[in-house]
This record gives sequence, C-alpha cells and structure tokens, in this order.
Amino acid sequence: MIPFATAVLAGGQGVRLGGGKPMRDFAGATLLDHAAARARSWGAPTVLVLRSPDQAASAGMTVIHDDPAVPGPLGGLAAALAWGREMGAEAILTLPCDMPFLPQDVPRRLGAALVPGISAAMASSGGRRHPICALWRPSALETLRRRAAEGRLSLHGLADAVGAADVVWADAVPDPFFNINTPDDFARAEAWAAAGTGRAFPSP
Repeated sequence: MIPFATAVLAGGQGVRLGGGKPMRDFAGATLLDHAAARARSWGAPTVLVLRSPDQAASAGMTVIHDDPAVPGPLGGLAAALAWGREMGAEAILTLPCDMPFLPQDVPRRLGAALVPGISAAMASSGGRRHPICALWRPSALETLRRRAAEGRLSLHGLADAVGAADVVWADAVPDPFFNINTPDDFARAEAWAAAGTGRAFPSP
C-alpha cells in the first residue's frame, strides 16, 4: 500500500466569484495550477476531481468526476475516497483549489494525527475546522454514502460522524487555510501575494 494519495477538489461552481474559479488567474498562474503544484510537491499520486469534464483544464493531473449518486460537495469527496481506495492508499489527502497559501507541512501534521481509531484528521485555523483540507481513511467512504442516502450532506457532520481529529495551525497572516470565495477574498489574497506576506507557494 502507498501511505497516502492526494485529491484536488475543484468541482465547486464558484458562483460568488462569478464562476470558473479553478481557472481564475492568481499570482501568475491559475488557482488550479497553484493547487496542483502544491499537491505535486508532496510526491504522492495525485488526482483532480471535477464536477464535469469541461469545468477546468487538467493541470497535468489525472481527472475523475464527482460521484453522481452523492449530491453537493460530498460528491467530490466520495469520488476521491473511492479513487484512493482503488489506488491502495492508506489515506487520501483532500485539498481545495481555492486555498493558495496551504503550508508545506499539511501531510506530515495531518498524518501524525491519523492514529489508530481515527478515521480522519483535518486542518483547523482561526477557530474554524476545514473539512475540505483533510486526511481521510478510505473506510470513511461507507459512512459518507450512508449519510448521503439519508439526505445528510454536511461535510462538518461527516467529520463528526467519523470522529475526526482537529490539527490546529497557529494564527498567522495570511491564514494558511484562507479560501477564496468572493471578489473581496480574491482581492485580499492578491494583496497578500503581491506583498510577499506568508509562505511562498510553489511555482506551477
């Protein structure tokens, strides 16, 4: 088995940002390019999860699609967990395409928290849990599918159901898990990137 595999989740429509979020230019590349570069820097098998084939370019990654039987954000996670299980991964690291300041130590710190009896470890910062940026055991897929069949589609609810451990990153500016959802978010992230605030993200 391989220790972990990485899935970049880019299936969201990004309506509040005007659509097409993964392909938005940011700091000299697209948001998806930055996410792909960070994922590749960890050296694990990597896949891109999209809602539809025409949603974004592949950024050099294998592409799979949201599980059509699971609506909402859980559809992408379900596809990622199923793919990781088929790859023989002991865990699947998920990250979104809209967190350009992700720290390099994400796999190491989440992996240290994924002890026996824990089905997921997820990043937390600023007093908030980030279940989209998490390390999941493949066995979480059964719980996800059961909850989805019951109409329970909350990522936070799933995290609670599998007994997820929170891994806290100390407060910093920018928040390493700052995600871009609105034009104001985008402008703030661009200002941080231009000023060299926070960690340097890898070159796509």
